[in-house]
Amino acid sequence: MSDGMAGGGHAVALDHVGIAGPSLAPLAAAYERLGFTLSPVARQSGRRRPDLPVEPFGSGNRCAFLRHGYIELIAILDPALHDNGLGGFLARFHGAHILALAIDDPEANLARLRRAGIDIPGIAWLERPVEAPDGPRARFARLPLPDAPEGRLQLIRHLTPELVWQPRWMDHANGAVALEAAILVADPPAETAARLSRLAGLPLEPDPAGGYALVLPGAAGAAGPESPAMPTRLRILPPAALAAELPGMAPPPMPAIAALVLRTGDGNAAARRVLAGTAREMPGGALLVPPEAAGGAALLFVP
Repeated sequence: MSDGMAGGGHAVALDHVGIAGPSLAPLAAAYERLGFTLSPVARQSGRRRPDLPVEPFGSGNRCAFLRHGYIELIAILDPALHDNGLGGFLARFHGAHILALAIDDPEANLARLRRAGIDIPGIAWLERPVEAPDGPRARFARLPLPDAPEGRLQLIRHLTPELVWQPRWMDHANGAVALEAAILVADPPAETAARLSRLAGLPLEPDPAGGYALVLPGAAGAAGPESPAMPTRLRILPPAALAAELPGMAPPPMPAIAALVLRTGDGNAAARRVLAGTAREMPGGALLVPPEAAGGAALLFVP
């Protein structure tokens, strides 16, 4: 991350959202139809507990890397291996189950969360191959909250962002350049909002639509080596507010991550061409891709 990044003991940006499905190939095909360029399949591995050795997991992913943040598409590749909790997510619904916020100081955030009484055993220093198993390995630090009703909530710092956000994977036919917001739905929203505030170490604000908003301040390089210093946002809405913001969308089983907001770099010109017949025109020139076309989570493209 850049030397100009500063966050101390709180989250600084929305890093990524993970969309989970039972099979990776159709999930990836759906996102390619929506105009995303995806990274190659990456098999996952890790420790089931900090005292156990690293082992191959049955899960794997492909990702749509943006100039700021990314979308992870994750599925079970080998059902005979440990699924890293993915089966439990899929038993609830197919859609967005992972929310990761960027940090720049894992130790300070660990201390803050422990002071808040959250049971986190320590920093997980992880690595994974970028492509070939014997090739370069991306390294990152992760602080996961204990299992949460909304899914897997975590803080992350990428130690080798240049290996993850590679230029060949960052140009998308739909013109998307930034993951600007995640919209969650809960009834009532206060408990989910409080949990996200504790995770991020940042205060809540009233959301204009109803519910709550959490603004992540941003910093250059916070969510990708080329990411600008831009604020990102988590919106935690009650069902009525979600229905008003995204008409016609039925919420997933609550509480849940319901939608992603993607900023484009060309005023939605490319998205309007690529998503013709799939997306619905919204006020202000936004385009709404329904959950059934995007792996279970709605995508809102904004100019």
